[in-house]
Amino acid sequence: MEKTIENFRPAHPFLVCIDSDGCAYDVMEVKHKECFCPAAVNLWDLQAVDRYAREAWEFVNLYSVDRGINRFLALEKVLEMLDEREEVKRLTGFSMPAHDQLKAWTRSGETLNQQSLETHMDQEQLARTLRWSEDCNRRIREMVRGVPPFPYVRESLEKLADHADIVIVSATSTEALLREWEEHRLLPLVSAVCGQEAGSKAECIARAMKGYAPSRCLMLGDAPGDAAAAGKNGILFYPIRPLEETDSWQEFYQEYLDAFLEERYEGELQRKAEERFRRLLPETPPWKQEAKRES
Repeated sequence: MEKTIENFRPAHPFLVCIDSDGCAYDVMEVKHKECFCPAAVNLWDLQAVDRYAREAWEFVNLYSVDRGINRFLALEKVLEMLDEREEVKRLTGFSMPAHDQLKAWTRSGETLNQQSLETHMDQEQLARTLRWSEDCNRRIREMVRGVPPFPYVRESLEKLADHADIVIVSATSTEALLREWEEHRLLPLVSAVCGQEAGSKAECIARAMKGYAPSRCLMLGDAPGDAAAAGKNGILFYPIRPLEETDSWQEFYQEYLDAFLEERYEGELQRKAEERFRRLLPETPPWKQEAKRES
């Protein structure tokens, strides 16, 4: 039976939803630096501002409160940042590509995935966005391999599997998720896989958690969006701290996992874990902080 959310049925009293990129696997850096950003520079004609495009891309997707957002929202945000950047405005012989159609689509309420884009191929910017997304997926297939899960991921999932149903909830394509989790023989521990095509993380959690008490449902993630998706559904959240992933997983395996299963995690333990997490991700990019200090 395919591990889709449609086929998923509760088999244990607890539910654990887990993000993949940057949470279970250390693939965020290679995907964004070697796949997503180069594809954007190429297909959105940003070669003249490559340096600034890379700075904006890495800040949005890796080192800020927006870390882990939907790829199409990230693309829009990066283009907005470049539009506003003074160094880009001062360039002669270069104009930023228009992205008003992309902006309208991301605010339309439609599901932000490739299937939705395919219904708007009469709009040049959305056709370009689809080509970019498809190129990202191609680059990921060709480049991302051999990246193991973080230490203590396997041990944690093996321990959880006796007590909880495990569902992958990710903005990554389902095809990439299946490939990466199968490569490292973790897929047998998973009950269902919800990739980008299944909807937003909040929507996927809502579908998975039917039949469980919210206090027995946990989302593990490395981005504020993961915390927001958990909060929207009234379930618990455990953060995997960016740049402190191994420590986060070790602490989960040795302390927080049992606290969750014993229903002691909700409250003070979760509050302290989230506090440490929030301190790591700024809202303002470094070039704006520098400009503010100089003014």
